[in-house]
Parts: sequence; structure tokens; C-alpha cells
Amino acid sequence: MTRVALIAHDEKKPDIIDLVREYEDLLATFDLVGTGTTGKRITEETDLDVERKQSGPLGGDTQIGAEVADDALDGIVFLRDPLTAQPHEPDISALLRICDVHDVPLATTRTGAEYLLDGLALDADFDLDP
Repeated sequence: MTRVALIAHDEKKPDIIDLVREYEDLLATFDLVGTGTTGKRITEETDLDVERKQSGPLGGDTQIGAEVADDALDGIVFLRDPLTAQPHEPDISALLRICDVHDVPLATTRTGAEYLLDGLALDADFDLDP
């Protein structure tokens, strides 16, 4: 089964919820993992189940990076706030590096996330048309 990680900085959490709602039918066919707060918000605001790791400041992004190293993830959506990210929020540098090493796609913008999810839908032979 396709496995995707979902992460968002605080200011981008509404954006990831909007993205997840738009792609909910597709994401329902995937195994989802997320950092603590992002995963909690997604499960509270949609009908999706998300395996929750620790929150970002407690190492959730590192736990997700370990899944990349273990070849257990097919892609990551990390909607980050490049302008007002807080010191307690996860840093993308280590996650980006491990994704590059293991050739796992990582999207940091809404448009990039849409391309990533559309590509995974093609791999999963999922019909995106309603």
C-alpha cells in the first residue's frame, strides 16, 4: 500500500487540511502518517486515519525520516512556512537530505503536494476524476 507522510508548520496547518480534504478520496486509499499535531488535526477534521508520530519539536520529523531510511514511505508532504516558522517547529534540512539520499519525493508547497499526490495516484492507478 502507498504510504505518505503529512507534516505542516503551525501557520500551514489550515492549508494542509484544505489539501487533505481536496484529496480525501485518494488519501483514503493510502496508509497515512503524520507528526503529532498535524495528524491530530487531520483525523479531527476529516474521515481519514493517520498514524501519529511525536509532534515536530519532540522528534516526529526524525521518526518520519527514519521511515524514509527504512524504505517505508512513498512520499512526504511538508507544508512549511518559510517566513514565520517558529523555533519549536520541525526543521526540514535533515528530512530533505534523507529524502534526497533515498530518492523519496518531498513537497513543500501546495502545488508541489498536488503534483506528488497526482503522481502517486497514477502509480496506484486511482481515478482522480469524480
